[in-house]
Amino acid sequence: MTPEDAVLRAAEAALADGDVVTDPDIMATYSVDRSTGSAVGEPFAVAFPRTTAQVSAILVAAHEHRVPVVPRGAGSGLSGGANAIDGSIVVCVERMRDVHTVDVGNGFVETEPGVLNQELRDTVAKHGLWYAPDPASKDFCSIGGNVNTNAGGLCCVKYGVTREAVLGLEVVLADGRVTRIGRRTVKGVAGYDISALIVGSEGTLGIVTMARLRLRPLPPPPTTAVAVFADVASAGKAVEAIMTIVTPSLLELMDRTTLRAVEAFKPMGLDTDAAALLLAQSDLPGKAGEHEADLMLEACLRAGATEAHRSEDAEQADLLLGARRLAIPALETMGDWLLDDISIPRQHLASAVAAIERIAEKHAVVIGTFGHAGDGNLHPTIVTPRGDTDAAARGLLAFHEIIDMALAHDGTVTGEHGVGLLKRDALGQELDTSAIYLHRRIKDAFDPHGILNPGKALPHW
Repeated sequence: MTPEDAVLRAAEAALADGDVVTDPDIMATYSVDRSTGSAVGEPFAVAFPRTTAQVSAILVAAHEHRVPVVPRGAGSGLSGGANAIDGSIVVCVERMRDVHTVDVGNGFVETEPGVLNQELRDTVAKHGLWYAPDPASKDFCSIGGNVNTNAGGLCCVKYGVTREAVLGLEVVLADGRVTRIGRRTVKGVAGYDISALIVGSEGTLGIVTMARLRLRPLPPPPTTAVAVFADVASAGKAVEAIMTIVTPSLLELMDRTTLRAVEAFKPMGLDTDAAALLLAQSDLPGKAGEHEADLMLEACLRAGATEAHRSEDAEQADLLLGARRLAIPALETMGDWLLDDISIPRQHLASAVAAIERIAEKHAVVIGTFGHAGDGNLHPTIVTPRGDTDAAARGLLAFHEIIDMALAHDGTVTGEHGVGLLKRDALGQELDTSAIYLHRRIKDAFDPHGILNPGKALPHW
């Protein structure tokens, strides 16, 4: 019996009929995430556990027989982190969909990893509570994937990324042992913060089967401010100015290429002649929110905005926010695409966006830039004609040059999408040799046989 056969038999024995799949057509669907530009292998099976015990049984067998395991959530990732590798078993947690506890008094929820982000937000809203992290993909990304990638979102500028919302986790380790880490209390410093280490580890240290997440009171309806700019550099200066006077609940940027792509994809009257649009919100109540929005508009006008105003009503605000969330789907329709994800200090935002424009011109490719301007997180998206291999090669050069530019601006190679397969080499550029050594030691401590998502999220060594 081969190692793969042994793991397959163990999975079939532990899971219900139909929850282990070997059909090649079905496996192909679960072998790749939403990213482009990264390698995809062929698994020998895809397992859909429904309980922690079932995940444990699979990992016990995989650990014993040294078989690679690729954890997977909803497959909405953008860096190849959930791509299958040859000879692996994909463990997809999409059928682990229970919300166990909503603790109103202590302000947390305990949820299984297959629950979608928006589903969780809807569930806790019935209790008058709010889960803050809100990726643009919130309608189709899962909580497990959010934890594994330390997902961000539009509200991160004020409320932080997923790590700031995680109080505790249940994790199945590489050898099948189950541990509960973290706490139920608001404060706690007992021992190393292992749960914070698991968050963002992209399934290389364990498989999350429960997340205990911090909740907040539902915020009041936001006040939305919109500013239009004739050049992107002025928009960057406006962002820097805004963040020195207030902390908006949202501060988003779209450049001309993105605005035109969204307007073509779903016409809504966007100003496609503008070089950039800033979308900001305050979630302070009543007059305080209006005052904060006005402060942001004044900062935009001082920075050179050609137009700046508060949205007239909630419907208009929702329309503009919807336009921002459509950036990736709209750019996807224009051709083959390669999405970047960098973060730079806010004071370098204007020069970074200008540099991206020069990179697009240098390599003769289209780059739509949008992102979470308030925390310096940009998503330059490179678009080339479908099937044009020469253009794709130029696009890849532009992709790497954008990463080099981010590092030269004291930034990071990924702000929220993760390293996955797409940015392993880039991570090696960012980390020094001592940091790479620490990554190696941590991986060895959690996964001595190297079976969990091998080849992902870590620099080459």
